Parts: sequence; structure tokens; C-alpha cells
Amino acid sequence: MDVLTKEQRRKNMKAIKSRDSKIELIMRRALWEKGYRYRKNYKELPGKPDIALTKYKIAVFCDSEYFHGKDWPHLKQRIKKGNNSVFWEKKISGNIKHDRDVDIRLKDMGWTVLRFWGEDIKKHTDDCVRAVEDAVFDKKIETEDR
Repeated sequence: MDVLTKEQRRKNMKAIKSRDSKIELIMRRALWEKGYRYRKNYKELPGKPDIALTKYKIAVFCDSEYFHGKDWPHLKQRIKKGNNSVFWEKKISGNIKHDRDVDIRLKDMGWTVLRFWGEDIKKHTDDCVRAVEDAVFDKKIETEDR
């Protein structure tokens, strides 16, 4: 395992984007090519979804595995072995709780929430887009039933 100096780690962390990340760009481009129009980082909604299909009330989040705690029990064990483990464990568990709270708030507002892991977006973009299309279809059916 490579050990970074504090300055190298600081530089790496500063380079991580909170918006317009590679995974967001991949997902947005794929949806745009399918004809979907959306709002990016929609401030009107809790959690500022990365992609909001307002017409269908679908909120899409493109989550990185590390910061959003994919496979949290395993990741937590890895973090405990690293530098600044108390900070990172608290930070990531807080992110997980925040994500859950945002999901609940959005659902209470009648929105469908979809979350995709970064690696899934990169490797299985078509499957992720298909999940969005399925949600759009469900919303259309739901609207027709009213």
C-alpha cells in the first residue's frame, strides 16, 4: 500500500469534485442521448440530486463508492487500518445517514429516488439508464391511473 505525505493527500482530496464528476458526466450524457432532459444539481430538492428529471419527479444520485460507503462493514475495517480513521469513519457514516434522510424526504415529496454506484455507471451505463427508463415508465403508468 502506498503511503502518501500529508501534502500529497491534501492535493488528491482537493482534486475530488463534488459536481460534474466523471460518473455524473457519463450518466448525463447517456440520458441526454436517449432524449431525457433534466436539471443538474437541482437546488430546489433535498440533497441537490445530481440529475433531476422534474417532469417525472425522478431524482438520480451518482455516488462514489468510498464517500458514500459501499459495502460499509468491509470499508470500515479498511479505514480503521489507515490514516485519520476516526475522521473518515465519522465522515462516511454521516454521509450514509444523510443519504438515507434525503431519500426519505424526497419520497415523502412524491419523488422516485435512484442511486447508482460509480463503478456501475462506468461499467454498466446501459443498465443504469434502463433503470431510469423503468422509473419513467412507472411514473407514466402512475399518472395515467389517476
